[in-house]
Amino acid sequence: MASTVILVVLVSTGVAVRPVSAPAADVLWAVAAAAMIVPAAWWVLRALRAGRYGADLLAVIAMVGALAVGEFFAGALIAVMVATGRTLEDYADRRAGRDLTGLLRRAPARAHRRVGSELETVAVDAIEPGDLVVVMSGETVPVDGVLDTAGVFDESALTGEAVPVARRAGVEVRSGVVNVGAAADLRARATAAGSTYAGIVTLARQAAAAGAPVARLADRVAAWFLPVAVLLAGVAWFATGDPVRAVAVVVTATPCPLLLAVPVAITAGMSRGARSGVVVKGGAALETLGRARCLAMDKTGTVTMGRPEVVEMITAPGVDADRMLRAAAAIEQYSPHVLAHAVTVAAARRGLDRPVAEQVCEQPGQGATGIVAGQRIRVGRAAETTGPRPEWMAGVERRARLDLAGIIWISVDDVPKAAALVRDPLRSDAARTMRRLRTAGLRRLVLLTGDRVDNAVDVADMLGLTEVIADADPADKIAAIRAERRDGVTVMVGDGVNDAPALAAADVGVALGSRGSTAAAQVADAVILDDRIDRLADAVEIAQRARRIAVQSAVIGMVLSLVAMVAAAFGLLPPAPGALVQEGIDVAVILNALRAVRIGGNRRGATIDPLIARFAREHERLHAARATVRTAARSLADGPGPAADAAVRHALQALTADVLPHEHAEETELYPALADYLRDPEAMVTMSREHTEIHRMVERIRRHLDSAPGGLRADQIEDLRATLYGLDAVLTLHFAQEDEALFTLAHAPLGR
Repeated sequence: MASTVILVVLVSTGVAVRPVSAPAADVLWAVAAAAMIVPAAWWVLRALRAGRYGADLLAVIAMVGALAVGEFFAGALIAVMVATGRTLEDYADRRAGRDLTGLLRRAPARAHRRVGSELETVAVDAIEPGDLVVVMSGETVPVDGVLDTAGVFDESALTGEAVPVARRAGVEVRSGVVNVGAAADLRARATAAGSTYAGIVTLARQAAAAGAPVARLADRVAAWFLPVAVLLAGVAWFATGDPVRAVAVVVTATPCPLLLAVPVAITAGMSRGARSGVVVKGGAALETLGRARCLAMDKTGTVTMGRPEVVEMITAPGVDADRMLRAAAAIEQYSPHVLAHAVTVAAARRGLDRPVAEQVCEQPGQGATGIVAGQRIRVGRAAETTGPRPEWMAGVERRARLDLAGIIWISVDDVPKAAALVRDPLRSDAARTMRRLRTAGLRRLVLLTGDRVDNAVDVADMLGLTEVIADADPADKIAAIRAERRDGVTVMVGDGVNDAPALAAADVGVALGSRGSTAAAQVADAVILDDRIDRLADAVEIAQRARRIAVQSAVIGMVLSLVAMVAAAFGLLPPAPGALVQEGIDVAVILNALRAVRIGGNRRGATIDPLIARFAREHERLHAARATVRTAARSLADGPGPAADAAVRHALQALTADVLPHEHAEETELYPALADYLRDPEAMVTMSREHTEIHRMVERIRRHLDSAPGGLRADQIEDLRATLYGLDAVLTLHFAQEDEALFTLAHAPLGR
């Protein structure tokens, strides 16, 4: 910046003294040109050592030529032009790196640790797993941990979203987010070095150190542009015998806009990606991502949640499902097993309290056992039996095979009484992400997983993927990636250690950094910082547009420069005016390239996000009410009776008290807001029709019960059972549509 100011002062002073003393003006202009030749020559030598040449070489040739033929003013203008271009490029780099360096500045150095009743301030590196950390209001969370108390956090440093997120006690919180509520207690799960933010800081340093990419598109164009400029200058000199013509041609060709515009556009795209929650480690990776034609992805933890959930509770005849789930959660709360977590989460969603469990012990591979309310409860595998299994257990196993689900058996005194079916659910944003990627031009979407074929095919069918490669080990994944690369630029997305080799083998490897392995994040070319797969579609769209802007800027600059060079060759543009024209070209294409910073501006959802989040949380709480519908339908299998009558009445009560008010609130509050947000008054028509159908079916159940005050009759069973199963299907579809199409519109990921 200072050198640019000095050069401008020299040139301006020369213009001012020119009417008084032409020799003095020439001296000032010559000094300005000579002063710029030295750093420009150094840039040329540095580029030549790297095997590149381009704009700076033309600049040196032009300035030397201008001084040689006495065109001192033209030489000075070129010097100002080169200095201005460098200043603009530095500004773009600083602006592009602002989001990355902001991560570095936010890294906490101190933390508050509670020891007994005392609160001590220690270096963040002194925090160990298990320590109770107090995060004051306004402070950055120093380590990954689990909240002991509820809190409100600004997660924009990791996700790019400004809306604060409320987190309940028992929820995991990542280092790097800022506490914007009251002081919160956090139980550390990792050291600072092993926490999320430490890995992100490392990525930020790598991305910031990568600098502006100049070796790809820019060098390919520069390879032919510089010879063309020199050849045209030589022809003009040879045809006219006037060396000034040659200098004018070279002046109008320098500095080549592409070596400024392309790095600015790509680096600006990297900045925009960082603000969208994706850190790209280098400009070459972003440029390559913009040319992707194939996407290969892991399944577990990438397009699925990576943790099983209880999808249904099935009990023996006459056994209450909530009582069994409550007892199982009392045992499983002491286990770190992923299936134990699924049970405790299911109980919490149904609002069930956990009774006291005693003498809890766990056998690896078998499950956990304990005493609850005087009964011995076993959760895990079913005890081995010598005789035939009861029909209800055989039905559970058939259902698990049909649903591709796992089974957690719940036994009382070694007698199975209930079973929880568990599955790893799809991410709610996975289907929308796949649609966006297809719209972006990716021809092949391949599921590349080590999971079983049937599970993989089921997921691929739901997402509309092109191909499935299942039962794949790391070597198989590498082979598949190499085969895909022969047909086009291939992107691999994964989160596990076993994905790391495939990530490295792909043209662009993308790792999920929120819960993914360190190995995957280290070898990947880009890392999604939060737990949302739709950031991948954001990154592809940003990369594509950044590359388009880079190519556009380079082409515009080249065409305008060629026109100016031809005009100079015919004597229509002397050196000094030619230098001014080229300066204008450079400034125009660089400003055009800076548009990449604004790619995919943040959606305006500050008012609608809390509304969406509210209804998404209600969906979580409605699991229990929805489960009563299927339970009631199953209870009718053996015909009318007191148990069946009670189950249907319980389902109607849950539907009336919980489901219908939720649907009514969506219809009157959420849908109108979404229709306005999406600027389409008809956007919610289909889902509104589903609300009507849900209400109609609930009323049909009510009429059945009103017509049978003394208990259900045999002639009602068929229609009532069909209505209940139909309602269950409509509710399942309706909730899935809202989860995928509506609730993924919210900026912040919805905590579970």
